[in-house]
Amino acid sequence: MSAADASLPGWSAAPRTAAAPLLPVFAIALVGTLAFSLPNLADPMIRFDDYPALLARADWFWEKTLHEGRWVNWLWHLRGVVTPAWLNFAVYQALWALLAAALAVAAFPSERGRAAPVGGMVLLALLIAVAPPASMIALWFNTLIPGLALVALYAVLGCRMAPRHHRALLPVFTVVTFMAYTTYPLILLAVCLFATRKRSLRDLAGLLALFTASFAAAVLATYALNWQVHGIFGVPLADWRQAAPATGLSGLVDNLPLLGATFRSLVMASSFGIYPLVVLQATAFVIATLYLARHAPKEALYLHAGLFLSLALCAVQVLKLGVEVPPRSFVFAWIFHAVLVGRAAVFVRSGKDASRLFVAVPVAIVALCMALTFQRFADFRPWQAETRAFAEAHAHLPDPLLVKGDVMALETARRASVQHAIALSFRVLALNGQRMVLCDREAQRCARLEAEAAEGRRPPLSLVALAPVQ
Repeated sequence: MSAADASLPGWSAAPRTAAAPLLPVFAIALVGTLAFSLPNLADPMIRFDDYPALLARADWFWEKTLHEGRWVNWLWHLRGVVTPAWLNFAVYQALWALLAAALAVAAFPSERGRAAPVGGMVLLALLIAVAPPASMIALWFNTLIPGLALVALYAVLGCRMAPRHHRALLPVFTVVTFMAYTTYPLILLAVCLFATRKRSLRDLAGLLALFTASFAAAVLATYALNWQVHGIFGVPLADWRQAAPATGLSGLVDNLPLLGATFRSLVMASSFGIYPLVVLQATAFVIATLYLARHAPKEALYLHAGLFLSLALCAVQVLKLGVEVPPRSFVFAWIFHAVLVGRAAVFVRSGKDASRLFVAVPVAIVALCMALTFQRFADFRPWQAETRAFAEAHAHLPDPLLVKGDVMALETARRASVQHAIALSFRVLALNGQRMVLCDREAQRCARLEAEAAEGRRPPLSLVALAPVQ
């Protein structure tokens, strides 16, 4: 540890005390998270492929064990208890707030004879909590609850355990969380990097080697499980992804545009598509990097090494599989970004020159992202209200309900960025248990049912036409 590192606030080789203020930091992070989630709390938006988890239908989720290796999530679908969507969303957001708080506390080791800066922890926790990729992936909250709970648990343990013992758990947590969501293990790596006390090149190399081996073991374990159950060694991508797997160097080169598109989408999604916010965040990242590189070089090295390795693993996936990785998968990247900016802001604040104004940058980012996330969740309200009214209006009609019209053409569907017409079927099923047939999507089945009803081979059917877009 260099003299520069030792002189900075919040950094010491001293072990963390049990009095680290995780609880108060979590409480404030939870209040902030619930505040920007408010429009989505009472009746949360659910993506169409998250309904199997809400309804605890493991049979509907089974194919994802093969095509995505989601074995932990499949076990969650077997729980046999169906809880309300609002409760599941509240639990998920509470877990996310706990993870943000634990990451912030891990990033601020207590100094000898002086408590770590609680204000800095709170700012960093909120900066992590407002991650735009996190609010995007939160719409799959029913499925992701167990995986996020495991990641949050590992982060909390990182605030309480000695690094040596905490790292010993990394292989186990990596294997299990990989089977919940592919990029969750990258957050585990971030926890270990933040919680390290005695930093050195040797320690960093050992940690990265341990994580790389753990990640490889997770991949092999998932492949082996698929081979044992499905008879396929690997995780073949579903046809709808339209993947173009590379078979050689030329294939990797051909997939380079996908890599560029992936990172462009990440940058824009992380700034809500607002170019001035892109500039603000990029500038903050560069300034924070330069400041830490000068005043805390080892900490800067740890953070950038973890970010580089994590992004490299995602880049390999894009180039090898020939698919874009959606921005919601990059929550880990925002976490590294937030810690770099948050730590630099606290360090700068201890100075006495004009650079202290940099503290306003993370505060501004938190405020802007909270407001924009609130609006993002509010955009789902019209769809939720229209589909609830639809379910209530037709609840008295017998199954199956035939629906004619283009669900995706509805204004509320476009505003909510509904991904598939079947979202309406799942939504109505969750609200009143009624089954539907979307005639635009299943024209042949719809025509067959109508013919059977006309011939008297089945009871008369209920036909509903979607209102045209105004």
